[in-house]
Amino acid sequence: MIDYSSVLSKTVMDLKKSGIRKFFDLLNDKSMKDVVGLTVGQPDFVTPWHIREAGIESLQKGKTYYSPNAGFTELQNEISKYLKRRFDLTYAPEQTIVTVGGSEAIDLAIRAVVEPGDEVIIPTPCFVCYEPIVRMQGGIPVTVETTFEEKFKLTPYALKKAITPKTKMLVLAYPNNPTGAILTREELEELAEILRNTNIVVLSDEIYAELTYGTQHTSIASIDGMWERTILASGFAKAYAMTGWRLGYLAAPAPITEQMLKIHQYAIMCAPTTSQLAAIEALRNGDEDIQMMREEYDRRRHYIYEGLRSIGIDSFEPQGAFYIYPDLRRFGLSSEEFCNRLLYDYRCAIVPGTAFGQGGEGFARISYAYSVKHITEALSRIESFVKSLKK
Repeated sequence: MIDYSSVLSKTVMDLKKSGIRKFFDLLNDKSMKDVVGLTVGQPDFVTPWHIREAGIESLQKGKTYYSPNAGFTELQNEISKYLKRRFDLTYAPEQTIVTVGGSEAIDLAIRAVVEPGDEVIIPTPCFVCYEPIVRMQGGIPVTVETTFEEKFKLTPYALKKAITPKTKMLVLAYPNNPTGAILTREELEELAEILRNTNIVVLSDEIYAELTYGTQHTSIASIDGMWERTILASGFAKAYAMTGWRLGYLAAPAPITEQMLKIHQYAIMCAPTTSQLAAIEALRNGDEDIQMMREEYDRRRHYIYEGLRSIGIDSFEPQGAFYIYPDLRRFGLSSEEFCNRLLYDYRCAIVPGTAFGQGGEGFARISYAYSVKHITEALSRIESFVKSLKK
C-alpha cells in the first residue's frame, strides 16, 4: 500500500484550494439550479464573430500544427503594434512570448526570476495565483494589505516598508481583481521612485488594461526607468471575451524573455495554433469590440454601485476591471458566513473577500460581467438578505 503523504510534494499539499473555485463549483451542483451567481470573472459576451471566424477558417484550411515556441511571428508583430498603439509601449516582436492564457504568463515570469528564499511583495487583496506560484518556486510571499480607505491602492509608504535585502520581485496587478482599483500615472511615478535604484523586478499583470473607466490605463513599464525592470503579463480573455481560447502573452527585455522562453519550451512548448490565428484578427480589427464591451461594463458598473448603495451596502466605486468589492463589516458576519448564508438561504452567489488573501475579511467580490437583468435579480436577493439581518 503506497503512502501518498510521503510521496506527494509537501509544498503542494500545503497549498489551499482556490476560494473562487469553491463557489464556482457549488454553482455546478445539481441542487443549486436556481442560484443567481455573480462569481465568475468571465465576460458574458461571446467572442466577436470576426475573431471566431478567423479561428474557424484556420481549422478549415487544416492549420492544426505546432507554432514556433514563442508564438507565430505574425502574432508577435501584432502584439508589439498593439502595445505601442494602445499604451505607448515599445517592444520588439522577439521580446514577446505567446502563452497559454495569462496564468501561464504569470507562472513563467515568477519561475524565471524567483529562487528559493527570495521575497516577492504581493499587494492584497489580489488574484489567487501569485502566492501559490511563489511558494511552489521556493520563494517567500510578502503580502502587503491595501485598504478600503485608500481605495485599495499600493502606497509608496507600504511598498518601502515591505522591501528588504531579500526582495526580488513586486507583483503589481492593476486594474485590480477583485477590488476594481487602478493606479494613475502619478501614483505609479511615486512607486517607481522607490524601485529605480534597486534590483527588484516588477511583474505587471495588465490583463484588465483595456477595462478602465474615465481614465486611460498606464503601464508601469512606460514610466522612466521601469521598462528594463518590468515583465508585462496580459492576454486576450477579458478585452476580447476570449476566455476559453486560453491565450496570453508576456513582454519584457530580451535577457528576461530568453529565460522565460526556456521554461515555456520545456513545460508547454507552444500555445494553441487556432487561438493564435484568431488572436491576430482580434488585434488587427478588435478595437471597436473593446470599446463596445467597455461601455456596457461601465453601464453595469454604475448600476450595481448605485444598487448596492440603495440597499445600504458601502462600496469603493471601482475604476477598472469588472468587479465591485463591497464592505460587509457593518453586518457583524464574517465574509464566509455572509456569502454562505446568502447562497443557501437566498440562492445568490458572491465570493468572500477572504478568497483573495490578507485584508479580504469583511468584504466580498461581485462580478458585473453579467446582464443587467441578472444583476437586478441578484440585487433583489441581496436586499432581502440584508433586510433579514436587521430584524
